Amino acid sequence: MNIYEKAIQIKGDAVTWNPQLATSAGPIYRAIADALARDVANGRIAAGDRLPSQRELAQALGVDLTTVTRAYAEAARRGLIDSDGRRGSFVRGTAVVPIAPAALASEAASGMNMPPEPEGGQLQRAIMSGIQALFDGGAPSLHYQPSGGSEADRAAVSRFLARTIPGIIPDELVVTAGAQNGLHAVCGLLLGGGKPVAAGCFTYPGLIALARRFGAPLLPLEVDGEGILPDAIERVASRTSLAALYVIPTNDNPTTATMSLRRREDIADVARRFGIPIIEDDPYGRLPDDPLPPIAALAPERTWHVTSVSKILSPSLRVGFVRAPDVRGAARLAGDIHETAIMPPPLNLALVTRWLADGTFVRLVAAVRAEAAARSAAAAKILAGTDLRHRPEGYHLWLKLDAGLAAADLAAQAVASGIPVAPGSSFCAGAEPPYQGLRISLGGSRSRDAVLRETRRLDALLIQAARRGHAFV
Repeated sequence: MNIYEKAIQIKGDAVTWNPQLATSAGPIYRAIADALARDVANGRIAAGDRLPSQRELAQALGVDLTTVTRAYAEAARRGLIDSDGRRGSFVRGTAVVPIAPAALASEAASGMNMPPEPEGGQLQRAIMSGIQALFDGGAPSLHYQPSGGSEADRAAVSRFLARTIPGIIPDELVVTAGAQNGLHAVCGLLLGGGKPVAAGCFTYPGLIALARRFGAPLLPLEVDGEGILPDAIERVASRTSLAALYVIPTNDNPTTATMSLRRREDIADVARRFGIPIIEDDPYGRLPDDPLPPIAALAPERTWHVTSVSKILSPSLRVGFVRAPDVRGAARLAGDIHETAIMPPPLNLALVTRWLADGTFVRLVAAVRAEAAARSAAAAKILAGTDLRHRPEGYHLWLKLDAGLAAADLAAQAVASGIPVAPGSSFCAGAEPPYQGLRISLGGSRSRDAVLRETRRLDALLIQAARRGHAFV
């Protein structure tokens, strides 16, 4: 049997271990160390477990004792194990895990922030049954639809959004091909005259790109645990006229900060006093069990409220909604949507409208909320002791790094190990981030088990970085 395909079991006082040695042209000792690293990260062997003796492992694998000796030395160099004289070698459980490219493709998702799929295939079944029902009804959704959504679509959406934005009417609504399409259209209306747009010091990369596209300088604002500080807005607005203020009031991307009702009221008041249009990006606003009123409910006359199905159910459903401050603004926005996307995807929109009417939408959001909560709690438990911020129902986390660690370098190593993270520099509204941070995405991972594996790998990477004396500077 090829040595790289052999699996063994060694029992006794030592832990039972089945090292799967990947096929490789590299040295056997390194393949053994790699197998040990993978099994530590996957939880198959735990910190404190005693490994088989070098002689036992060599006999079981049919290799020279010197090969296993080199393997254990390599594992010790990586911080995987400690040796204690006659007692043997014990798992330390803190090494970074090398992952084969094929494993990365199947196991780890990209760092894109997306909602997790609920367990049990609920979303897939809802999509299949919903599409079948649409076709059974004659499939008018296969035809061209009005830009910005039909009257029936907008009526269904307004009834849903009225739960948090009282008084909303269909004529203020525009249906878009996802939130980014809506945000692009709003920025096209508000930016472009050379005036700056203000946002939190860490903010959504899509907004950074749009500010650049429309030639609007981006002014970073000071934040705290709830997000943008009203005083920071006031200081900037007293010096310069702003084209817009951009806010993510619930589960901010990337920092996870969520504004209290008082903070929302204070921001609405500052914007009203200085005449600032507000772009409220609220893709996660419906994830909490008891959502707070969006700023659009507090300052409706100046707030462009952008939300999305893609970020709360599935990126495959390219449907978003924009509530404009008035009917005239909605009409202008619909014209821009026609120029850039013609219309929202008709089949997607028909499916979402049906779900809003029959209650499927609310049930699916509850399932996503439950899955996100399970993943978030599991990841936070592994990363206990770090400077971690997260929301119970959110599916991304924000990790503030210790002084001396460079997020970009750490993120590069993490992604190479199959960990879906993004460095704080990707979200920086100013010239330099105020501190080093990582956004950790949980939604794209294939399962809760995958989240556990990826988070353990990240924890190991953080420990190893600290042990190296901040070598990532």
